[in-house]
Amino acid sequence: MEELLLLIKYLFLGLVQGFTEPIPISSSGHLVLLQDIFGVGVSGLSFEVLVNFGSLIAVLMIYWKDIIHLAKNGINYLTTKDKAYHDDFMFIIYLVVATIPAAVLGLLLDDYIEATFADRAKMVGITLVITGIALWIIRNLRGNKNDGALTMKDAIIVGFAQSVALLPGISRSGATIVAAMLLGMKQETALRFSFLMFIPVSVGTMMLSVDDVVNDPNFNTLWIPYLIAFIAAIIATYYSLRWFMNIMRKGNLKYFAFYCFIVGIIAFILL
Repeated sequence: MEELLLLIKYLFLGLVQGFTEPIPISSSGHLVLLQDIFGVGVSGLSFEVLVNFGSLIAVLMIYWKDIIHLAKNGINYLTTKDKAYHDDFMFIIYLVVATIPAAVLGLLLDDYIEATFADRAKMVGITLVITGIALWIIRNLRGNKNDGALTMKDAIIVGFAQSVALLPGISRSGATIVAAMLLGMKQETALRFSFLMFIPVSVGTMMLSVDDVVNDPNFNTLWIPYLIAFIAAIIATYYSLRWFMNIMRKGNLKYFAFYCFIVGIIAFILL
């Protein structure tokens, strides 16, 4: 019975992590709140790395055609200098530039953020409300910038917006999509740019965490629960992202704003 409850616990955490990863309500923030409410916290970094890897696989499954298209046209531009491939080549450059701020600030400030925001549940409550305000501001925006209209300034601003998500409770997808739409990007372009940015960030996190995974004392005894959470994260992220893409097309971001307000206020008052 105890083993079954353990499997259910990790299945639940994997589903929550996977479902909340693509949508602008902060997956890490929800895991923090669940740990406080239900006492379902997990020790060690391996779990976070594995469920993040599961979400990465789901994102790759959805955007694999875009990735192949960009890679092929990027190589074609480097070899031929044909202007037909210029916009896709620059899109790749902008993705690389946008990844840098979060990578650098994450390495420099990660320990400081952990130590400073010890009361993580209260912090998540505050940052969820902030996320809700940001989503409310852009709820009716309809930009006109497509892939070819992006600039280096856009990439840098969205990159710094992504680094704000280092704070507990700030959604990575929310921060980047809000910044992108405030800069005038179309919903589809903002969404693609945000989730293609997620790929190098996720890969970099995994590479930096290999040692933690290898040396995790829980891995040998918890590999089955970890595997269940990993598979759950893939499935939940895939369908959640598909659903969110439809939400973005319809412009219903206000509902996420309402959700962030409600959960954020409850977390701040009660936890």
